[in-house]
Amino acid sequence: MIPKLDYLSETPSQTAGPYVHIGLIPHQAGFDIFEKPFGHVMAGPDTKGERIRIEGRVLDGLGQPCRDIMLEAWQANAAGRYNHPADRQTDKDPDPTFRGWGRTGTDFGTGLYHFETIKPGPVIGRRGYKPMAPHINLWLVARGINIGLNTRMYFDDETALNDADPVLRMIEPAVRRETLLARRELRDGAVVYVFDIRLQGEPETVFFDV
Repeated sequence: MIPKLDYLSETPSQTAGPYVHIGLIPHQAGFDIFEKPFGHVMAGPDTKGERIRIEGRVLDGLGQPCRDIMLEAWQANAAGRYNHPADRQTDKDPDPTFRGWGRTGTDFGTGLYHFETIKPGPVIGRRGYKPMAPHINLWLVARGINIGLNTRMYFDDETALNDADPVLRMIEPAVRRETLLARRELRDGAVVYVFDIRLQGEPETVFFDV
């Protein structure tokens, strides 16, 4: 006879613990524990391309900044090639000084996140499809987000390439595409792209099921 187990309660859901920042983004927790940290600085001093800063906030459904979000960025180099062996664009030169991947978190005080990187070039789509406009892939995770959210950041000063981008063209209505465009600013001669990510609400950022 198989005993009944209806007296067992459901296991509580697990959220991100207090050591996530220490282990994954230690610079934000004030620790320097890795010999080669994977932080928010993605480009080396000899990396080719236009130096840019990406800056923004992650906002909840009420428009309030979330201060415990972890973000990862993955992008092509200035020539439009990824630093990965699966990228077969042999007509584009790799850049060994550019990692192309970074990780950071929203600041505990201001709610801002930022990456120091270079502006990527256009990338040929899978199986030789039409070129995709310059973009940066972003992944977000935090307490309350049990499955990471994937989105993209495009550049508002690449109008012609954005209009032809096969991914942006699939997003309707067109006003929804605006949630993926970063705004270019100049601050004391430095190029800054401002990209806020909205998790919920009417202006919710477009997220991708990948």
